[in-house]
Amino acid sequence: MISPLHIQTVREVVRTGSFADAARNLGYTASAVSQQIAALERACGLELFERRARSVRPTGAAFLMVSKGNDVLSALDTLERELRAVASGERGALQLGSFPTASARILPRVLAELSRIRPGIEITLSEGEPDELLPELLDGDLDLQLVYRYDQFPRTWPDQIVETPVMDENLVLCVPRDHPLAGGRTARLRDLRSETWIASRPESPGAQALERLCGTAGFTPNIAFRSNDYAVVCGLVGCGLGIALVPELGCVPAPGLRALRLSRRAPRRHVTVLCRATNTNPLVKEVLRGLTEVARGVEAEIGGVTDPPASA
Repeated sequence: MISPLHIQTVREVVRTGSFADAARNLGYTASAVSQQIAALERACGLELFERRARSVRPTGAAFLMVSKGNDVLSALDTLERELRAVASGERGALQLGSFPTASARILPRVLAELSRIRPGIEITLSEGEPDELLPELLDGDLDLQLVYRYDQFPRTWPDQIVETPVMDENLVLCVPRDHPLAGGRTARLRDLRSETWIASRPESPGAQALERLCGTAGFTPNIAFRSNDYAVVCGLVGCGLGIALVPELGCVPAPGLRALRLSRRAPRRHVTVLCRATNTNPLVKEVLRGLTEVARGVEAEIGGVTDPPASA
């Protein structure tokens, strides 16, 4: 098997015309170079040098090895530089999974900053609900996955998964601006039993959290419209078609909409990021840091979503 060391030795012998001079330049003994060339000739079945009393003469095979070997050494050098860049996070690829509201409110800032400081990296985004993308994370098709869980639905993850908190958000009550409660800061669930509700699909954690919260308040919500797109939900509320309970990340500003906090302790949704414990992608730490930093800023911004209007 020809190695880079063989190519370097043959190249130096061809350049100097001497085993002794090549050995001196390479930091070997002349005997070591001679033995290395002899072993290489036996392995190749070719004579690389014609031995003379004070010098050696390269054969065509030696010139061929040097000619082709330079390309090999150049390719190996390029590969080594690229691997160092990947190891340092300057280059590489990362597969990221997320759910829609995080994709809309958190990821654009994270990806923009990463593109600025790490222009050589490639990030692929897959979007879906937590349980839809979890198999891809477990199979190694995703490096990181943004997920959420509601207070009403505690959950655990497989043992090989590491969970990192990103942010906590309140569930806020969205009402039309002409709603009797729109001028205040808070509302009580027990006062909303006669309202028409807008919610996500029945199987979604958001809809199930609404059902449980209303159940603790003693009633079943009358749900007239359903959509898993919170922009649609907020638009329907803004048009006066009902009220909705949405996470702060999903509270999309719309004409005619006001957001209130629920009185007592507001229910919350928790955003975290999942990663396999065995993942060695050097970009994981960089992206995790970016996610947590941006999320802190977003968390501070959305904290004012339920501030009363200036005229209140």
